[in-house]
Amino acid sequence: MARVYISIGSNIDRERYITAALDALAGWFDEPLISSVYESESVGFDGSPFYNLVVGVDTDLSVADLSARFKQLEADNGRRRGVPKFSPRTLDLDILTYDHEVGRVDGVELPRGEILKNAFVLLPLAEIAPTAVHPVCGERYQALWQAYDRDQKLWPVDFTWRGRRISQAAAR
Repeated sequence: MARVYISIGSNIDRERYITAALDALAGWFDEPLISSVYESESVGFDGSPFYNLVVGVDTDLSVADLSARFKQLEADNGRRRGVPKFSPRTLDLDILTYDHEVGRVDGVELPRGEILKNAFVLLPLAEIAPTAVHPVCGERYQALWQAYDRDQKLWPVDFTWRGRRISQAAAR
């Protein structure tokens, strides 16, 4: 079994598509580990804010099989291909890590570079896997988050899935 961390994002009808992704993952994998849901400003383009989270699963599926399933799930939920990389999207699923694999595996670069670049990936990953170690830099995700110094704003939002509160907005 491989431990896999997956980022999920949406900035179009966000609750609907995040729920669809969580429903699919819960059907495919036993007891997914789910971070809080965070709202963040769009990065790389002017667009509506995103909802982002990270999910951890254990699987026997290969990177290629996971990638194919995620692309199909995105397509089934209205994700259009052939649009600019930085543009609005109904659903975006990315494999962040697959155990301790490093390099190009089945066409997927592991670990995903966004882990070290984007708060909306690193914070939820550090939340659910604080002591897990980044397979390239060797640092724990919690330590990486504590040292993060880029100016990207994000905040937890109220989100309920299957009657369970996944996250709660911070008191302001």
